Amino acid sequence: MLAVLQMELQHLPGFRDFYPEDRAWLNYIFECWRTTAANFGFAEYDGPTLESTDLYKKKSGEELKSQLFRFEDQGGRDVCLRPEMTPTLARLVAARERDFKKPIKWFSISPFFRFEKPQKGRLREFYQINCDLIGDNSLASDAELISLAINLLRGFGLTSRDFSVRLSNRNLWSDFLKRHDVPVDRTAEFLSIIDKLGREEETRLAQKLTAFNLTLDQIHSFLATPTDQLPGFEELFREFRWRGVEDFCELDLTIVRGLDYYSGLVFELFDRGRENRALGGGGRYDKLIEVISDGSVDLPAAGFAIGDVVLRNFLEELPHTRALAAERMVKRALRGYIVIASESQRSEAVKLATRLREAGISVDFPLEATKVGKQFQTAESLGTQYAVVVGQEWPQVRLKNLRTREESVVLEAELENNLKLEN
Repeated sequence: MLAVLQMELQHLPGFRDFYPEDRAWLNYIFECWRTTAANFGFAEYDGPTLESTDLYKKKSGEELKSQLFRFEDQGGRDVCLRPEMTPTLARLVAARERDFKKPIKWFSISPFFRFEKPQKGRLREFYQINCDLIGDNSLASDAELISLAINLLRGFGLTSRDFSVRLSNRNLWSDFLKRHDVPVDRTAEFLSIIDKLGREEETRLAQKLTAFNLTLDQIHSFLATPTDQLPGFEELFREFRWRGVEDFCELDLTIVRGLDYYSGLVFELFDRGRENRALGGGGRYDKLIEVISDGSVDLPAAGFAIGDVVLRNFLEELPHTRALAAERMVKRALRGYIVIASESQRSEAVKLATRLREAGISVDFPLEATKVGKQFQTAESLGTQYAVVVGQEWPQVRLKNLRTREESVVLEAELENNLKLEN
């Protein structure tokens, strides 16, 4: 019976419970993301959590299709929980593209679902920020998008010593395959091999390449192509220099991304530590909107996504980003806790709490008579910045900064200004 109860109390594999401390982390991440995206002139949007499965069949790739949380609803429709945002975005833009001035610069912060093996940094339910720039296919738009991705991470205190952006272009591989007489319809199959370079045994990769009449030596030779022989990148890095993000960026032709709709420039953000994890990624998908709209709308587009799971893990591991997160989350903690030192003044304390709340100041107080020492312990445990002691001295109150331990006596009528001004 106990074992059954324990099973009932557990969440499903790959899903999370958000206790207050976990939700505080999530809110911190969301707030940083929103602030940075807005600073770049991106507007927030969203779409439904449930979509038609056909939306992902068109251009998402075989691996993603195998990870869908898919079922038939009561209306007999083939639906799934959204595994990514780009097809939904393409559908939204295709439906009303004439209503929006180009380029369209949008972002969303939403939950996604993929049925894959849960592991560190990868769960079955996760949140992502998705940022997309639609209607402009210039190098400047690519640089602007990548600069946004970099600054979304810099907002957490991360530097070029902590992470980098690795850039490539799938068109370079398409040209490579054309020179080696590989049929176009086998491009996705070939790129899935390149995507595993460095993560799969070379003997196995070499065996797979024989199906294309190619060798690992040919692949490595192409990967060693000098930068000045790769079209477009010199101009792109000039744009990076103008934006002050060149130190974050490097070429890596092994980056190809796993989704079929990518059509040109692709990139991924990696930590520079020993784990070398991908923190996010994206690229150009210039034909996806045309595919989604069955040819009625043709707009160039590029975008990227950064997930919350691997990002939080990364931020908690680095001392400087962990300290910054703690500092910022403390500032969002309860502003004041009203310590009722005399029960005869409870009505005044409650009225004071009500007035402060109406003024936008977060406060709490004990609901029942409690020893003063225990009230202070409660205030400390809640991370409260100030204790406001209400006692026989009313209408004067004692204001104690629980972080600096400084105390002062103020009139209750002046308390609002004191709490707003104090840091």
